[in-house]
Amino acid sequence: MIRHVVFFTARDSADLEEIRAGLMTLAEIPHARHFEVGRNLGADGIPGQQVDLVVYAEFDSEADLAAYKAHPLYTQAIARVRPLREARIAADFHAARPRA
Repeated sequence: MIRHVVFFTARDSADLEEIRAGLMTLAEIPHARHFEVGRNLGADGIPGQQVDLVVYAEFDSEADLAAYKAHPLYTQAIARVRPLREARIAADFHAARPRA
């Protein structure tokens, strides 16, 4: 399983709901086994390193992740969100197998 985690920071906090709505359109792409968007709780409290929104998704394979990123809705979401965000940091990794 592949885990996909993306952190977003808004240019303007007034745009957070529009960014979240744009990211939620990604949930309509059928290749993810799990997809969610959430507001960062800000529990770390580290000044200057605040992330506003987090996308978390799970995919059965790298091919499914690639198909997700190639989907037309992905391109539309990027066009909607990119002008409103300050930063985007993404990571994809193979999930560790649970210990018995």
